[in-house]
Amino acid sequence: MTAYGALAGVYDALTGDVGYERRADYLEKLFQKSRIPVRTVLDLACGTGAMTALLTERGYELIAVDASPDMLAAAREKAAGLRGEPPVFLNQSMPELDLYGTVDAAVCCLDSLNYLTSPREVQRTFQRLRLFIAPGGLLVFDINSAAKLAALDGQVFLDETEDVYCVWRTEFDRRSRCCRYWVDLFTRQADGAWRRSGEEHRQRAYEVEELRAWLLEAGFNRVRTYGDCRMSGPREGEQRIFFSAIRGK
Repeated sequence: MTAYGALAGVYDALTGDVGYERRADYLEKLFQKSRIPVRTVLDLACGTGAMTALLTERGYELIAVDASPDMLAAAREKAAGLRGEPPVFLNQSMPELDLYGTVDAAVCCLDSLNYLTSPREVQRTFQRLRLFIAPGGLLVFDINSAAKLAALDGQVFLDETEDVYCVWRTEFDRRSRCCRYWVDLFTRQADGAWRRSGEEHRQRAYEVEELRAWLLEAGFNRVRTYGDCRMSGPREGEQRIFFSAIRGK
């Protein structure tokens, strides 16, 4: 099963501790680094649309893109009845991003970029983003750090609610720099029986300097890195690293 097929329907229930409001506050702080006013925002790999919904209700005009039809369906449902301009939803992969015009800023949240397991895919994504962010506009994304993914090797994690039980098993391959997550998902049905499903996820570890180099090659400048939701730089062993970059002219 493809990633975020089975998980799409229970993703929000299992990620209640993410702190989306705090992350939206942080994004708005970073928006101030843009060379142009930020009104239109691309939410790349938007998932179930939690950040899309928050930014829409804060007055931004959103284009939300995701490769998973199941996640997009959840995002569309979440957007129903939102205050503000209704978001535009597009079913596209990151490297094949194709918009009708430009946006003032693009965000890619919660380590979505790590799901691109080929450096060429990351480079292609940066090139496409450069094409669709207006000159002087801002790109913001975050990654799971290489240190975090390496430390996940051999780990087992449990997430559960009253109606969902999820087991994550992880394996990190140092040669490919890829971390594989095997997900076993048990969901309670209306008749009280439990339904089992599963899927596999893969994330690749990237170093800060290679991402910086690819951003510069794609036509971005003023590349900055930050610790998780901080305005200061990442610390040694930081698990989540944020990037901001300005689209050059």
